[in-house]
Amino acid sequence: MSRLLDACDARVSPSYGVFGLHDTAVDTYGLDADSTKWLLSAPGLVYMQVPSQVIRAAVRLESWSTLPPEEDAQWSGREEARIRLPGGALAIHTVDGGRQEVPLMLPSPGQYLMRWQWMFNSDGGPFTSPLSWRTLEVPPVRDDRLNGRDLYCLVQIWRTSAE
Repeated sequence: MSRLLDACDARVSPSYGVFGLHDTAVDTYGLDADSTKWLLSAPGLVYMQVPSQVIRAAVRLESWSTLPPEEDAQWSGREEARIRLPGGALAIHTVDGGRQEVPLMLPSPGQYLMRWQWMFNSDGGPFTSPLSWRTLEVPPVRDDRLNGRDLYCLVQIWRTSAE
């Protein structure tokens, strides 16, 4: 049975249409990733592409012992990324804001899976997809976790064995 090991909440102001998580032992650098996906990853870091209309985001980070249970919510999107975290300490990174360390405790350095789930505030927008440049259809969402923000993102992280 999966156990929640640690959790923390952060407020983020994405810049240039991205914000990300990175291992503090890794330098942030330009990504050479598949820009047709919401998540862009490289060794030690994962960035999420967001609509340029997203100015204020709330992010919840959760560390789990194994694959966490699915959460029943009205998500706008979901992706997973496999990532090696050589130092095991995380920070949120934005282009304009730099690094914001987060107090999330991970069991150890190593190989992890990250499940990113997000929802847009239907009172904001319209939101333009950074993938297709089309207007996103955002269903009416009444979720307290948005708390007036443009985006709420839940990132669940759990250790996996090396492949």
